[in-house]
Amino acid sequence: MLFRRGRAAVASVGAVLVLTAGCSFGPPGPDQAGSPPNLPRPSVAPTAGDDGEEREVAVTVLAKALEVPWGIAFLPDGSAVVTERDTARILKVGPESDADGLKVSELQRLDEVQSSGDGGLLGIAVSPRYATDKTLYVYYSTDRDNRVGKLVIGGRLQPILTGIPRSVDNNGGALAFGPDGQLYVGTGDGTPSGNQAGNPKSLGGKILRISTSGKPAAGNPVKSSAVWSSGHRNVQGLSWDKSKRMYATESGQPRFGELNVITKGGNYGWPKADGGGGDPKLKDPLASWPSPDSSCGGVAALESLVATACLLGKRVYLLNVTGNGTVLGNPQELLKDEFGRLRALVAAPDGSFWVSTSNQEEAGEPNPDDDRIIRLVFSDGGAGRS
Repeated sequence: MLFRRGRAAVASVGAVLVLTAGCSFGPPGPDQAGSPPNLPRPSVAPTAGDDGEEREVAVTVLAKALEVPWGIAFLPDGSAVVTERDTARILKVGPESDADGLKVSELQRLDEVQSSGDGGLLGIAVSPRYATDKTLYVYYSTDRDNRVGKLVIGGRLQPILTGIPRSVDNNGGALAFGPDGQLYVGTGDGTPSGNQAGNPKSLGGKILRISTSGKPAAGNPVKSSAVWSSGHRNVQGLSWDKSKRMYATESGQPRFGELNVITKGGNYGWPKADGGGGDPKLKDPLASWPSPDSSCGGVAALESLVATACLLGKRVYLLNVTGNGTVLGNPQELLKDEFGRLRALVAAPDGSFWVSTSNQEEAGEPNPDDDRIIRLVFSDGGAGRS
Protein backbone atom coordinates (compact mmCIF):
# COMPACT_ATOMS: atom_id res chain seq x y z
CA MET A 1 0.00 0.00 0.00
CA LEU A 2 1.99 3.02 -1.25
CA PHE A 3 1.30 6.71 -0.77
CA ARG A 4 3.37 8.21 -3.60
CA ARG A 5 0.92 10.07 -5.77
CA GLY A 6 2.92 13.27 -5.86
CA ARG A 7 2.63 16.55 -4.05
CA ALA A 8 -0.35 17.70 -6.11
CA ALA A 9 -2.90 15.33 -4.59
CA VAL A 10 -3.97 14.20 -1.14
CA ALA A 11 -2.83 10.59 -0.89
CA SER A 12 -5.61 8.31 0.24
CA VAL A 13 -6.48 4.63 0.37
CA GLY A 14 -9.36 2.58 1.76
CA ALA A 15 -8.60 -0.41 3.98
CA VAL A 16 -10.96 -3.07 5.29
CA LEU A 17 -11.37 -3.51 9.02
CA VAL A 18 -13.59 -6.17 10.59
CA LEU A 19 -15.00 -5.11 13.95
CA THR A 20 -17.56 -6.61 16.27
CA ALA A 21 -21.12 -5.39 16.23
CA GLY A 22 -20.54 -3.61 19.54
CA CYS A 23 -18.30 -1.08 17.79
CA SER A 24 -21.04 0.50 15.71
CA PHE A 25 -21.15 4.20 16.50
CA GLY A 26 -24.35 5.20 14.75
CA PRO A 27 -24.67 7.69 11.90
CA PRO A 28 -21.85 10.21 11.71
CA GLY A 29 -22.71 13.78 12.60
CA PRO A 30 -21.53 16.94 10.89
CA ASP A 31 -17.77 17.36 10.64
CA GLN A 32 -16.59 19.71 13.40
CA ALA A 33 -12.85 19.72 12.60
CA GLY A 34 -12.65 22.96 10.68
CA SER A 35 -12.62 22.77 6.88
CA PRO A 36 -10.98 19.50 5.81
CA PRO A 37 -9.65 18.94 2.30
CA ASN A 38 -11.78 17.20 -0.30
CA LEU A 39 -10.91 13.68 0.81
CA PRO A 40 -11.20 10.81 -1.68
CA ARG A 41 -13.59 7.98 -0.89
CA PRO A 42 -12.31 4.53 0.10
CA SER A 43 -10.84 2.68 -2.86
CA VAL A 44 -11.75 -0.90 -1.94
CA ALA A 45 -15.01 -2.77 -1.48
CA PRO A 46 -16.17 -3.56 2.06
CA THR A 47 -15.77 -7.01 3.57
CA ALA A 48 -18.32 -8.76 5.76
CA GLY A 49 -17.25 -9.47 9.33
CA ASP A 50 -18.12 -12.46 11.50
CA ASP A 51 -21.41 -10.80 12.45
CA GLY A 52 -22.37 -10.36 8.79
CA GLU A 53 -22.10 -6.57 8.83
CA GLU A 54 -19.99 -4.71 6.29
CA ARG A 55 -17.50 -2.15 7.56
CA GLU A 56 -14.45 -0.37 6.22
CA VAL A 57 -12.08 2.40 7.20
CA ALA A 58 -10.93 5.23 4.97
CA VAL A 59 -7.25 6.07 5.46
CA THR A 60 -6.15 9.52 4.31
CA VAL A 61 -2.79 11.28 4.53
CA LEU A 62 -3.44 14.80 5.83
CA ALA A 63 0.12 16.15 6.11
CA LYS A 64 3.56 15.16 4.85
CA ALA A 65 7.25 15.99 5.27
CA LEU A 66 7.18 16.46 9.05
CA GLU A 67 10.09 15.59 11.35
CA VAL A 68 9.21 13.16 14.15
CA PRO A 69 5.78 14.57 15.08
CA TRP A 70 5.22 13.58 18.69
CA GLY A 71 2.15 15.23 20.21
CA ILE A 72 -1.16 16.27 18.65
CA ALA A 73 -3.92 18.35 20.24
CA PHE A 74 -6.83 20.35 18.82
CA LEU A 75 -7.71 24.02 18.96
CA PRO A 76 -11.31 25.28 19.14
CA ASP A 77 -11.37 25.99 15.37
CA GLY A 78 -10.66 22.31 14.62
CA SER A 79 -7.04 22.81 13.60
CA ALA A 80 -4.34 20.78 15.31
CA VAL A 81 -1.20 21.85 17.12
CA VAL A 82 1.60 19.33 16.58
CA THR A 83 5.02 19.10 18.24
CA GLU A 84 8.16 17.92 16.46
CA ARG A 85 10.46 16.17 18.93
CA ASP A 86 13.85 16.95 17.40
CA THR A 87 13.28 20.38 15.84
CA ALA A 88 11.42 21.72 18.92
CA ARG A 89 8.81 23.28 16.63
CA ILE A 90 5.11 23.70 17.36
CA LEU A 91 3.17 23.41 14.11
CA LYS A 92 -0.39 24.26 13.20
CA VAL A 93 -2.10 21.75 10.89
CA GLY A 94 -5.32 22.93 9.20
CA PRO A 95 -8.09 23.83 9.15
CA GLU A 96 -7.22 25.31 5.74
CA SER A 97 -6.18 22.95 2.98
CA ASP A 98 -3.87 23.18 -0.01
CA ALA A 99 -2.82 20.87 -2.84
CA ASP A 100 -0.95 18.57 -0.42
CA GLY A 101 -3.68 18.17 2.20
CA LEU A 102 -4.07 20.30 5.29
CA LYS A 103 -1.98 23.46 5.43
CA VAL A 104 1.01 23.17 7.78
CA SER A 105 2.60 26.27 9.30
CA GLU A 106 5.19 26.84 12.04
CA LEU A 107 3.83 28.63 15.10
CA GLN A 108 6.96 28.72 17.25
CA ARG A 109 10.33 27.04 17.84
CA LEU A 110 11.23 26.56 21.52
CA ASP A 111 14.88 27.39 22.19
CA GLU A 112 14.66 25.99 25.71
CA VAL A 113 14.33 22.41 24.39
CA GLN A 114 17.40 20.16 24.23
CA SER A 115 16.70 17.21 21.93
CA SER A 116 18.65 13.96 22.08
CA GLY A 117 17.75 10.30 22.28
CA ASP A 118 13.99 10.08 22.73
CA GLY A 119 13.91 13.42 24.54
CA GLY A 120 12.95 16.76 23.04
CA LEU A 121 9.64 18.52 22.51
CA LEU A 122 7.10 15.82 23.35
CA GLY A 123 3.47 16.07 24.50
CA ILE A 124 1.18 19.05 24.00
CA ALA A 125 -2.18 19.98 25.54
CA VAL A 126 -4.59 22.84 24.87
CA SER A 127 -5.96 24.78 27.81
CA PRO A 128 -9.64 23.99 28.50
CA ARG A 129 -10.04 27.79 28.57
CA TYR A 130 -8.10 28.39 25.37
CA ALA A 131 -10.80 30.66 23.94
CA THR A 132 -9.89 33.24 26.59
CA ASP A 133 -6.34 32.41 27.76
CA LYS A 134 -4.77 31.15 24.46
CA THR A 135 -2.47 28.89 26.50
CA LEU A 136 -0.71 25.72 25.38
CA TYR A 137 1.05 23.26 27.68
CA VAL A 138 4.06 21.22 26.57
CA TYR A 139 6.26 18.43 27.92
CA TYR A 140 9.90 19.01 26.99
CA SER A 141 13.50 18.02 27.74
CA THR A 142 16.40 20.18 28.82
CA ASP A 143 19.99 19.01 29.18
CA ARG A 144 19.34 18.00 32.81
CA ASP A 145 15.64 17.16 33.28
CA ASN A 146 12.21 16.89 31.69
CA ARG A 147 9.67 19.63 32.33
CA VAL A 148 6.11 20.76 31.81
CA GLY A 149 5.71 24.35 30.65
CA LYS A 150 3.06 26.68 29.36
CA LEU A 151 3.07 29.45 26.78
CA VAL A 152 1.00 31.70 24.59
CA ILE A 153 2.20 31.48 20.99
CA GLY A 154 4.79 34.18 20.40
CA GLY A 155 5.52 34.46 24.11
CA ARG A 156 8.08 32.98 26.47
CA LEU A 157 7.89 29.36 27.63
CA GLN A 158 7.23 29.27 31.38
CA PRO A 159 8.17 26.04 33.22
CA ILE A 160 5.54 24.98 35.76
CA LEU A 161 6.95 21.56 36.74
CA THR A 162 10.64 20.63 36.70
CA GLY A 163 12.83 17.79 37.94
CA ILE A 164 11.32 14.90 35.96
CA PRO A 165 14.22 12.44 35.37
CA ARG A 166 15.98 12.81 31.99
CA SER A 167 17.83 10.03 30.19
CA VAL A 168 18.68 8.91 26.67
CA ASP A 169 15.58 6.68 26.64
CA ASN A 170 12.37 6.40 28.67
CA ASN A 171 11.54 10.09 29.03
CA GLY A 172 7.76 9.63 28.96
CA GLY A 173 6.08 12.70 27.49
CA ALA A 174 2.31 12.12 27.61
CA LEU A 175 0.32 15.25 28.41
CA ALA A 176 -3.47 15.66 28.49
CA PHE A 177 -6.24 17.41 30.37
CA GLY A 178 -8.60 14.97 32.05
CA PRO A 179 -12.38 15.22 32.31
CA ASP A 180 -11.84 16.81 35.74
CA GLY A 181 -9.95 19.74 34.20
CA GLN A 182 -6.63 18.74 35.78
CA LEU A 183 -3.43 18.22 33.76
CA TYR A 184 -2.10 14.65 33.61
CA VAL A 185 1.56 13.96 32.85
CA GLY A 186 3.03 10.60 31.82
CA THR A 187 6.73 10.31 32.74
CA GLY A 188 9.47 7.77 32.10
CA ASP A 189 11.51 5.99 34.73
CA GLY A 190 14.72 7.43 33.27
CA THR A 191 16.99 4.70 34.67
CA PRO A 192 18.07 1.26 33.38
CA SER A 193 17.29 -0.38 36.74
CA GLY A 194 13.80 1.08 37.13
CA ASN A 195 14.53 2.42 40.59
CA GLN A 196 12.48 5.60 40.10
CA ALA A 197 9.13 4.01 39.20
CA GLY A 198 8.46 2.73 42.70
CA ASN A 199 10.03 5.62 44.58
CA PRO A 200 7.22 7.89 45.84
CA LYS A 201 9.64 10.81 46.14
CA SER A 202 10.61 10.69 42.44
CA LEU A 203 8.59 12.08 39.54
CA GLY A 204 10.01 9.36 37.25
CA GLY A 205 7.97 6.35 36.17
CA LYS A 206 4.70 7.96 37.18
CA ILE A 207 1.48 9.49 35.98
CA LEU A 208 1.25 12.91 37.60
CA ARG A 209 -1.87 15.00 38.18
CA ILE A 210 -1.28 18.73 38.54
CA SER A 211 -3.07 22.03 38.35
CA THR A 212 -2.44 24.52 35.56
CA SER A 213 0.12 26.20 37.83
CA GLY A 214 2.06 22.94 38.21
CA LYS A 215 1.06 22.22 41.81
CA PRO A 216 -0.28 18.83 43.02
CA ALA A 217 -3.98 18.74 42.18
CA ALA A 218 -6.59 18.54 44.91
CA GLY A 219 -7.71 14.96 45.48
CA ASN A 220 -4.39 13.28 44.70
CA PRO A 221 -3.54 10.11 46.70
CA VAL A 222 -1.03 12.14 48.76
CA LYS A 223 -2.01 15.77 49.25
CA SER A 224 1.51 17.15 48.88
CA SER A 225 2.48 14.96 45.91
CA ALA A 226 1.77 15.24 42.18
CA VAL A 227 1.81 11.43 41.84
CA TRP A 228 -1.45 9.85 40.63
CA SER A 229 -0.10 6.36 39.80
CA SER A 230 3.31 4.68 39.90
CA GLY A 231 5.25 1.65 38.66
CA HIS A 232 5.51 2.85 35.05
CA ARG A 233 8.42 2.37 32.64
CA ASN A 234 7.60 4.93 29.96
CA VAL A 235 4.13 6.49 29.58
CA GLN A 236 3.66 8.06 26.13
CA GLY A 237 -0.13 8.09 25.74
CA LEU A 238 -3.12 9.10 27.89
CA SER A 239 -6.84 9.08 27.10
CA TRP A 240 -10.32 8.78 28.66
CA ASP A 241 -13.48 7.14 27.37
CA LYS A 242 -17.03 8.45 27.76
CA SER A 243 -17.32 6.85 31.22
CA LYS A 244 -14.16 8.74 32.29
CA ARG A 245 -12.15 5.53 32.41
CA MET A 246 -8.47 6.44 31.95
CA TYR A 247 -6.09 4.60 29.62
CA ALA A 248 -2.30 4.81 29.35
CA THR A 249 0.30 3.09 27.20
CA GLU A 250 3.45 1.52 28.61
CA SER A 251 6.41 1.56 26.23
CA GLY A 252 10.01 0.43 26.45
CA GLN A 253 9.63 -2.63 28.68
CA PRO A 254 11.93 -5.51 27.63
CA ARG A 255 9.26 -8.19 27.21
CA PHE A 256 5.79 -6.69 26.79
CA GLY A 257 4.16 -3.44 25.77
CA GLU A 258 1.04 -2.64 27.77
CA LEU A 259 -2.27 -0.82 27.60
CA ASN A 260 -3.38 -0.04 31.15
CA VAL A 261 -6.53 1.23 32.81
CA ILE A 262 -5.31 3.80 35.32
CA THR A 263 -6.80 4.08 38.79
CA LYS A 264 -6.02 6.54 41.58
CA GLY A 265 -2.97 5.39 43.54
CA GLY A 266 -2.45 2.27 41.41
CA ASN A 267 0.96 0.60 41.15
CA TYR A 268 1.55 -0.85 37.69
CA GLY A 269 4.49 -3.01 38.64
CA TRP A 270 7.64 -1.78 36.93
CA PRO A 271 10.31 -3.07 37.45
CA LYS A 272 8.82 -6.07 39.27
CA ALA A 273 6.24 -6.88 36.58
CA ASP A 274 6.51 -6.74 32.79
CA GLY A 275 3.22 -7.48 31.08
CA GLY A 276 1.47 -8.47 34.31
CA GLY A 277 2.75 -10.68 37.08
CA GLY A 278 -0.23 -11.93 39.07
CA ASP A 279 0.74 -9.96 42.18
CA PRO A 280 -2.57 -8.78 43.75
CA LYS A 281 -0.82 -5.59 44.94
CA LEU A 282 0.05 -4.63 41.36
CA LYS A 283 -2.27 -3.67 38.51
CA ASP A 284 -2.28 -6.02 35.52
CA PRO A 285 -2.66 -4.47 32.05
CA LEU A 286 -5.92 -4.40 30.14
CA ALA A 287 -3.95 -5.80 27.18
CA SER A 288 -0.32 -6.61 26.47
CA TRP A 289 1.69 -7.68 23.44
CA PRO A 290 5.31 -8.79 22.92
CA SER A 291 7.49 -5.68 22.72
CA PRO A 292 8.55 -6.28 19.07
CA ASP A 293 4.83 -6.20 18.17
CA SER A 294 3.97 -3.14 20.24
CA SER A 295 6.03 -0.49 22.10
CA CYS A 296 3.01 1.77 21.66
CA GLY A 297 2.78 5.55 21.94
CA GLY A 298 -0.55 7.32 21.53
CA VAL A 299 -3.91 6.02 22.73
CA ALA A 300 -7.44 7.29 22.06
CA ALA A 301 -10.96 6.21 23.00
CA LEU A 302 -14.13 6.63 20.95
CA GLU A 303 -17.39 5.13 22.19
CA SER A 304 -16.51 1.47 22.90
CA LEU A 305 -13.38 1.51 20.73
CA VAL A 306 -9.91 2.05 22.22
CA ALA A 307 -6.99 2.39 19.80
CA THR A 308 -3.24 2.57 20.32
CA ALA A 309 -0.45 3.27 17.81
CA CYS A 310 2.77 1.28 18.00
CA LEU A 311 6.37 2.08 17.14
CA LEU A 312 8.13 -1.28 17.04
CA GLY A 313 4.88 -3.03 16.09
CA LYS A 314 4.26 -0.63 13.18
CA ARG A 315 0.50 -1.00 13.54
CA VAL A 316 -2.62 0.25 15.32
CA TYR A 317 -4.36 -2.06 17.77
CA LEU A 318 -8.13 -1.65 18.13
CA LEU A 319 -9.91 -2.99 21.20
CA ASN A 320 -13.64 -3.18 21.82
CA VAL A 321 -14.03 -2.41 25.53
CA THR A 322 -17.33 -3.17 27.24
CA GLY A 323 -19.06 -0.94 29.76
CA ASN A 324 -17.59 -2.91 32.68
CA GLY A 325 -14.06 -2.50 31.33
CA THR A 326 -13.37 -5.90 29.77
CA VAL A 327 -12.11 -6.48 26.22
CA LEU A 328 -14.69 -8.05 23.91
CA GLY A 329 -13.10 -10.43 21.40
CA ASN A 330 -9.53 -10.21 20.16
CA PRO A 331 -7.77 -6.90 19.44
CA GLN A 332 -7.79 -6.06 15.73
CA GLU A 333 -4.76 -4.81 13.79
CA LEU A 334 -4.76 -1.95 11.31
CA LEU A 335 -2.03 -0.38 9.11
CA LYS A 336 0.41 -3.18 9.94
CA ASP A 337 3.75 -2.48 8.20
CA GLU A 338 2.07 0.01 5.83
CA PHE A 339 3.36 3.31 7.25
CA GLY A 340 6.29 2.19 9.39
CA ARG A 341 6.61 3.37 12.97
CA LEU A 342 3.43 4.92 14.40
CA ARG A 343 3.51 7.21 17.44
CA ALA A 344 0.75 9.72 18.21
CA LEU A 345 -2.91 8.69 18.08
CA VAL A 346 -5.68 11.09 19.11
CA ALA A 347 -9.42 11.45 18.60
CA ALA A 348 -10.26 14.54 16.52
CA PRO A 349 -13.29 16.75 17.25
CA ASP A 350 -15.19 15.15 14.36
CA GLY A 351 -14.71 11.65 15.80
CA SER A 352 -11.98 10.52 13.41
CA PHE A 353 -8.60 9.29 14.60
CA TRP A 354 -5.38 11.10 13.69
CA VAL A 355 -2.17 9.06 13.70
CA SER A 356 1.41 10.21 13.16
CA THR A 357 4.35 8.29 11.77
CA SER A 358 7.79 8.39 13.40
CA ASN A 359 10.18 7.32 10.66
CA GLN A 360 12.43 10.39 10.56
CA GLU A 361 14.41 9.14 13.54
CA GLU A 362 17.36 6.80 14.00
CA ALA A 363 15.26 3.63 14.23
CA GLY A 364 13.04 4.50 11.23
CA GLU A 365 13.18 3.84 7.50
CA PRO A 366 11.55 6.96 6.06
CA ASN A 367 9.38 7.06 2.98
CA PRO A 368 9.94 10.19 0.80
CA ASP A 369 6.69 11.61 2.24
CA ASP A 370 7.61 11.00 5.90
CA ASP A 371 6.80 11.91 8.47
CA ARG A 372 3.04 11.97 7.94
CA ILE A 373 -0.23 12.55 9.76
CA ILE A 374 -2.95 10.08 8.82
CA ARG A 375 -6.72 10.28 9.32
CA LEU A 376 -8.86 7.18 9.97
CA VAL A 377 -12.60 7.31 9.28
CA PHE A 378 -14.79 4.30 10.07
CA SER A 379 -17.70 3.62 7.73
CA ASP A 380 -20.10 2.43 10.43
CA GLY A 381 -20.49 5.90 11.89
CA GLY A 382 -19.14 8.14 14.61
CA ALA A 383 -15.72 8.65 13.03
CA GLY A 384 -16.00 11.71 10.88
CA ARG A 385 -16.94 11.64 7.25
CA SER A 386 -15.11 10.37 4.20
